[in-house]
Amino acid sequence: MRRRLINSTLAVVLVVIAVFGISLVIVESRTIESSAKESVQSDAVQLIGVVENRIAAGEKVSPPALTRQITSQRYAVIRIPGQGPITLGTPPHGKVIQSLQTGVHGESVLVQESRSVISQEIGRTLLVILAVALLAIAAAVVLAVQQARRLTSPLIDLAETAERLGSGDPRPRHRRYGVPELDRVADVLDASAERIAKMLTAERRLAADASHQLRTPLTALSMRLEEIIATDDHDTVKEEATIALGQVERLTDVVQRLLTNSRDPRTGSAVTFDLDEVIKQQLEEWRPAYRGEGRSISSTGTRGLRAVGTPGAVAQVLATLIENALMHGSGSVVIHTRVTGNQAVAEVTDEGQGVPPDLGSRVFERTVSGRNSTGLGLAVARDLAEADGGRLELLQQRPPVFALFLARENGEYAEGGTETPEGRPGQDGPPVR
Repeated sequence: MRRRLINSTLAVVLVVIAVFGISLVIVESRTIESSAKESVQSDAVQLIGVVENRIAAGEKVSPPALTRQITSQRYAVIRIPGQGPITLGTPPHGKVIQSLQTGVHGESVLVQESRSVISQEIGRTLLVILAVALLAIAAAVVLAVQQARRLTSPLIDLAETAERLGSGDPRPRHRRYGVPELDRVADVLDASAERIAKMLTAERRLAADASHQLRTPLTALSMRLEEIIATDDHDTVKEEATIALGQVERLTDVVQRLLTNSRDPRTGSAVTFDLDEVIKQQLEEWRPAYRGEGRSISSTGTRGLRAVGTPGAVAQVLATLIENALMHGSGSVVIHTRVTGNQAVAEVTDEGQGVPPDLGSRVFERTVSGRNSTGLGLAVARDLAEADGGRLELLQQRPPVFALFLARENGEYAEGGTETPEGRPGQDGPPVR
């Protein structure tokens, strides 16, 4: 492309030089020839005037008195009646231009100049025009090379950007070249790079979230299946299998929820549900794991709370908090439910050391973890809570208290609960264990 741009620019310059150069040569040649003829005629008129003045004054007309009246390159012949011809200069050879003038006393003056002088002048003019044309061509070559480089370098750069996008590197380069058309292409490529980067980020986030969120229900399901394998009691097998089927349904709901959030995080499937049922399910699923660690898990607080949200998402949030308490906490774990304003709150706390002070404000950020874990659990749990209009907060760092806030059904007060001055309802009875 660079060669084509240079060749096309040179072709245009050569055509312009040829058209204007030939016209200029013709005009200059005619101008030089016309000027030479006028000069010869002027010398003849001037010379005849000098001769007439001398004859009228009775002076002698001689060559020494007339020599300085013409240039050395010209030849003059003066004829006076009753006197021989007087010649000045050297007779020219070849073709000449001449002018003949006659006086009132019968005298005549003939001035001649060789055409070779005119040819030499035209030749010098042609050399000047040719030199100017060569300079113009040289300047055109330089400008063509620069212009070709200015146009081809951005194209090469844009091709490299497109190749980078095709190879999986979606970083935008944000380079502009001062050419509107090329800048437009660069804008489109940068916009495409940003869209591809967002798509890749969303895909990677979905994969990370899915792997993390599926791990908990799969672990619980595997423990339930182990319970089935370890027992020979038909009623126990039936009970455990029923619980396992419920876990499979919730696992399916988790997958569907992750896919829905990946397509449109604003799309919710909130319904009114019994918060006690969700907490009861989590207690049943996690009690064997806690029992195996020599720990206990229970629930306290207000009963009969009906919240607005997605039961599967709420269960997944609570499962994340319970799993974190199992992995990073110690002692007994309590799920406490209460009412604050028009919201139902489920708090998960344990007797461990809690969240380190330096992680208090960043505990819900992705990849932030106080231990050697992925750091995705709380971030995904907060996203699930917010998708249904709720929120997940860390109310206390030591001992840790994580609270899930959910909207209540029509803001109604739960049955059997009493609101304390601190906003924590009194217990309806002993903890559920």
